[in-house]
Amino acid sequence: MLRTICKSKLHRATVTEANVHYTGSLTLDAQLMKAADLVPYEQVHVVDVDNGARIVTYCIEGPSGSGTVCVNGAAARLILAGHKVIVISYAQVTPEELDVLAPKIVLLDARNRIQQITTVDCHLTEDITLGSSVQP
Repeated sequence: MLRTICKSKLHRATVTEANVHYTGSLTLDAQLMKAADLVPYEQVHVVDVDNGARIVTYCIEGPSGSGTVCVNGAAARLILAGHKVIVISYAQVTPEELDVLAPKIVLLDARNRIQQITTVDCHLTEDITLGSSVQP
């Protein structure tokens, strides 16, 4: 069975532009894409911290070091310049791959500069019983 697990995220990016007339996608600074292990046209979820909007789109590369986070197309009516967003990518993994998967969390400042990159250990521990229910 495959599980869909967070692969990486850009945490609290500031949207620098919203371009409703571009043909969809999310333009990201190439440096941010590399830090979050994102490739052009990879599917991402974008969560707007300011208004709760959630979209699914794909990312394209913007100029490296520019801090660009541009919401394109129809989504630009929901997520506006100046809003804080979380950009999340997922991977479908087998239970065995959980032991080696280490999601990357890229923390950004208000100008979309990388402040910290952390990884999370997501392997299953022996004290987790899958399929059991918790009684109050």
